[in-house]
Amino acid sequence: MALVQHFEDTKGRGLTLRQGINAGLRAEFRENPDTFLWGQDIANKEKEGIFLVTKGFQAEFGEARVFNAPIAENYIMGTANGFSRYSEKIRVVVEGAEFADYFWPAMDQYVECSHDWYRTRGQFTPNVLIRLASGGYIGGGLYHSQTIEGSLANIPGVRIVYPTFADDAYGLARTAMKSRGPTIFMEPKALYNDPRTRCQIPEDFHVPFGKARVRREGTDVVVFSYGNALLMALKAAEECSAGASPAQAGGTLPPAGPATPISVAVVDLRSLVPLDTETILEWVKKTGRVVVAHEGPEFGGFGGEVAAFIAKEGFEYLDAPVQRVGAKFSPVPFSTNLEPAILPQPGDIAKAIQEAARF
Repeated sequence: MALVQHFEDTKGRGLTLRQGINAGLRAEFRENPDTFLWGQDIANKEKEGIFLVTKGFQAEFGEARVFNAPIAENYIMGTANGFSRYSEKIRVVVEGAEFADYFWPAMDQYVECSHDWYRTRGQFTPNVLIRLASGGYIGGGLYHSQTIEGSLANIPGVRIVYPTFADDAYGLARTAMKSRGPTIFMEPKALYNDPRTRCQIPEDFHVPFGKARVRREGTDVVVFSYGNALLMALKAAEECSAGASPAQAGGTLPPAGPATPISVAVVDLRSLVPLDTETILEWVKKTGRVVVAHEGPEFGGFGGEVAAFIAKEGFEYLDAPVQRVGAKFSPVPFSTNLEPAILPQPGDIAKAIQEAARF
């Protein structure tokens, strides 16, 4: 337990999301000397990454393995792809962009990474973990608040994970670093230091791809979620289970009638590509009523894929239409007063739960 304990606070409450990512990557860097990390401001001794996620890496692993890249996202992705060709043992971690919003200049190299295994008939695949600080709720405005998994998931050949809690971040990072092929590692930056993400983590903990995690049991409605929206879903589920109305839970519209307790399950998807369709279908069968909630835009968002799968494979088990919750189809405002009007809130999820329950 030495590595994990090294990052724990003095009160022994476990690791935060940020610390969990750091500890997971650090464990793999210690195990495999052919691991490398670069990105913008990664190795600055004053900063060590804009959010301190990789704090201490250059000090421990040296300048030959941990170093800064220019402010050129396309270059960062291209060099990661090319460098990983030297040896099958090599594992590269890159901060694809300091914020997910700035990953777009790297998209052509992202596509190159996604296609390499296919076009070489399995002879080569870039063993690259691509970290992206994602999402809003920080008052970041247009260029520091996007979560872009809906766009990235449309390109085959790359795994996409989106952990919320420290143990999942630790376990998914370790699994990705041991696996062949590229992985997008989406990190909800608003939660980096959130005490709600703290977990005690076993030293050798790994999380498999394509496996969701049940965060809350329930019988009436199930919410499928991930990232920032997952904590909101857990809050909404608690409020609805206690009989609160959406307005009481932070929403804007009252229910059609008196609120009654609703037993709400919450499933953390955490792995988007591959997606755990087996667990999704299992909980559709158990509850018959579904809410899909995520932070990205509802229009064209990843939740549409989840809802479409349920409609195709689980239609006979549904007792109500699938409810979807996502951001409004708008840029994210800089103003912290306007941001909540665009990004989903716990009350929006509570309202969707109520509507599914009373259909």
